[in-house]
Amino acid sequence: MDAALLASELCTNSLLHGCLRDRLFRVETSLTGNTLRVAVTDPRGERFPFPQTSTPDDQFGRGLLIVRTLAARWAVERLTVGKTVWAELDITGPGASLQGHREP
Repeated sequence: MDAALLASELCTNSLLHGCLRDRLFRVETSLTGNTLRVAVTDPRGERFPFPQTSTPDDQFGRGLLIVRTLAARWAVERLTVGKTVWAELDITGPGASLQGHREP
């Protein structure tokens, strides 16, 4: 579940803040050892994400807070064209799965 939520938040941020008309964004996942990485690349390299403060009545502004809470690590990489925002989950322990659900 955590991996799906991370991917959803990163993609939503890219759609809302990183897309340009007729330009696509790319989602990549990789599993190395016990680390799942979700990376989203978009063409707007001049617009870096930053955590915002939101009030209980705000409809937006919590995406990076969710990413920071769920991810073991996250960062932004500047590219020649665009940027990549990535987040990593540590998948450890008995019964751990890529969806973050642990069996009893």
